[in-house]
Amino acid sequence: MTATRPAATRLTARQQQILELIQHAIARTGAPPTRAEIAAELGFKSANAAEEHLQALARKGAIDLVSGTSRGIRLRGDALQSLHEQRMQQLSLPLPGLAQLALPLVGRVAAGSPILAQEHVEQTYYVESGLFARKPDYLLKVRGMSMRDAGIMEGDLLAVSATREARNGQIVVARVGTDVTVKRFERHADRIELHAENPDYPTIVVQPGEPFEIEGLAVGLIRTQMFG
Repeated sequence: MTATRPAATRLTARQQQILELIQHAIARTGAPPTRAEIAAELGFKSANAAEEHLQALARKGAIDLVSGTSRGIRLRGDALQSLHEQRMQQLSLPLPGLAQLALPLVGRVAAGSPILAQEHVEQTYYVESGLFARKPDYLLKVRGMSMRDAGIMEGDLLAVSATREARNGQIVVARVGTDVTVKRFERHADRIELHAENPDYPTIVVQPGEPFEIEGLAVGLIRTQMFG
């Protein structure tokens, strides 16, 4: 249960509605909505009305706004904890009689080799298929805390749908040189930026001609304690 906010920061009904919309979008797609998407979902006449509510949410400490990107919204405090709880409820242990996916768990990936090479697969998990809006192809063990503020923690199992394409703002599994990393994707005319969701980690900038490839999109999360 989400903690009660102090009176000074209690949200209006409309602000709470927008905050829940942001939480649901991140839980479903891995990315927050744009201002235009919020406006369309809630029937606002323009994206400016959505921006005003987002600024109010930022003043009350529910979110951070990141300049320079259309999806620059980060959850904070109770709102971030609520997202963690949603994600823990998205996936469950396998149960007899349910349609299930057999997902290989990928551990550390060797430089230059396919992400699903047999030597990288540690074990297989069986997960209910109906819990994903988009079918995952494998689970990737998360290392480090660079995506902490998106609710992705060290040791989590990230459900990944294999693809070579991504939209700005989506969380991707990407190969940069010999490394495989999980970051938020942002394509610009002259470069690609891979953003961490933790201010302690720098943005990775990929210049034209540098080795780079998208391996997949994040479509769900398993908190490892669920399998302890």
